[in-house]
Amino acid sequence: MSTTPSGAGDRLVRIGAIVFFLGALSTLVTMAPLFLGTHPLPSIAWSLCMLMGVGFLIAAAGVIRSVRAGAAKR
Repeated sequence: MSTTPSGAGDRLVRIGAIVFFLGALSTLVTMAPLFLGTHPLPSIAWSLCMLMGVGFLIAAAGVIRSVRAGAAKR
């Protein structure tokens, strides 16, 4: 059993990954009607695709926070 404490930005990286994958899933769902020949989804579905970028930014903030915490220990 490992007792390694989690880093300063680990939680942000996990949250960012979850938000990114939700955005990726919504992108797949939004693009599916275009390939299936059905009616496109409303614009709110297209807005949910932006969660990919938001998740990436959250994860990047977690990485930067971890790097700064590591630099402060040195």
